[in-house]
Amino acid sequence: MSLIWAAAPLAVILLAMGVLRRPAVQAGGLGLLVAIGLTATVFHPDQGAPAALLTLLRGAFAEAAHSTLTILWIILPALAIFEFQKQVGALDRIRDVLASLTDDRHIQAILIAWFFGLFIEGAAGFGTPVALAAPLLVGLGYSPVRAVVLALLGHAAGVSFGAVGTPALAQAEITGLPGTDIAFQTALLHALCGPLLLTMMVRAASDGPLTRADFGWVAAAATCFIIPSLLLSALTGPELPSLGGALVGTIMFVGLLRWKTGGRPINAEQLVADLAPYLLILLLVLATRLVDPVQSALRDVALAWTLDDTYGGSFQPLYHPGTLLFLGLFVGAALTGRNAAVGGALAQALRRLVPVALALLVMLAVSRLMVHAEMISLLATAAASIGPAWPLIAPLVGILGTFITGSATASNILFTELQVSTATSLALPVPPLVAAQGFGAAIGNVIAPHNIIAGCATVGLVGREGDVLARTVKPCLIYVLLGGALVFAGVRLT
Repeated sequence: MSLIWAAAPLAVILLAMGVLRRPAVQAGGLGLLVAIGLTATVFHPDQGAPAALLTLLRGAFAEAAHSTLTILWIILPALAIFEFQKQVGALDRIRDVLASLTDDRHIQAILIAWFFGLFIEGAAGFGTPVALAAPLLVGLGYSPVRAVVLALLGHAAGVSFGAVGTPALAQAEITGLPGTDIAFQTALLHALCGPLLLTMMVRAASDGPLTRADFGWVAAAATCFIIPSLLLSALTGPELPSLGGALVGTIMFVGLLRWKTGGRPINAEQLVADLAPYLLILLLVLATRLVDPVQSALRDVALAWTLDDTYGGSFQPLYHPGTLLFLGLFVGAALTGRNAAVGGALAQALRRLVPVALALLVMLAVSRLMVHAEMISLLATAAASIGPAWPLIAPLVGILGTFITGSATASNILFTELQVSTATSLALPVPPLVAAQGFGAAIGNVIAPHNIIAGCATVGLVGREGDVLARTVKPCLIYVLLGGALVFAGVRLT
């Protein structure tokens, strides 16, 4: 019976979002009320002593508020940069350059759905890649259903590090694991499975079979993204695998494409100006993560707090990726003479941030309360009864979270602690199961109703969401089963 009670807060959230279609903040609020009620009754500290209960609630909410603020410090500038680029027309120009490079339908799908989608996912996340890529694909002649399917499949391999690493950074905040450990193992799973995902995406771009040339371009595109993404994950952590991998990969692929096929001239000066914020972010992250004296000096500035000797957190304001994003925005705008657009971009980002902040806070409060009330440890003990086969199904937990919440970050917040506790109970290495969670949460985006509905709305497909889902379920299952098998094999070999 205790196991049922321990699962109740998560079950309420999943039911409210998946069946009742309530927004994340409302569903999280209901789950939080259930968690508080259970903490005060079934899982009461010190047999229900009011002082002990208040201490637990205060500590859990303090940790949730701290984690919310540190994550928002990433999301705010990421959204602001996206709004800034949209206002100055940079995104439209970047997109048009890619669309003009070739008339080959499959290569156009690779450029827009894969590279452009991954780039926007790494820069902004939160559903923007599908919203931007799908209409352009329709404009290039793809049917609306096919355009949404391509956009969903194309950006999925970068979702683990969307919005400059937010989903993986949330995992690092929750677990205390080094960001590079989480990033590399998650990126490695995508590196091994990504070529298959890209192949399935290009196959979905037309009704006919792929030619030998198509397979060659798929291999080239996969390699151009995967190699820099994997290197950046190992060297810098979660911030750059999607953004930097897509940026470097696009340059490499476009160079190869122009060498092979020629193409229209590109206004390089305009393109560099449009990419300025992202190029600066890339340089700043590399400098602060790879230059030891710079890294040490920035990390030495830390703000830490503790409460009742049990709860606490820390924040490194100069080393935090959000600070680097703000620098990229302000310096990039100044260098390109676009300062006038910064204020409006920040205002628009703040408006979008309010519902995100509330949803993050309630979800993190549920997570921290369940940890300190030992509900998560009870669920992990039950999950451990599955035994050594758990790594096979660990990514499916990530998919479940994203399918219900529509967010890889929310999925990671809900289930990362469960993965950690289960790994500990089974005496398995923790980082691979945390990576499996992030991997599953990423591919879950292609079947999440929230994302499909939003994508369909951008191309006038309201009421046709089921047609899209029918085409993304199979690639999703193939991808996650392959990932689970790799996690299982990797754990067995360690």
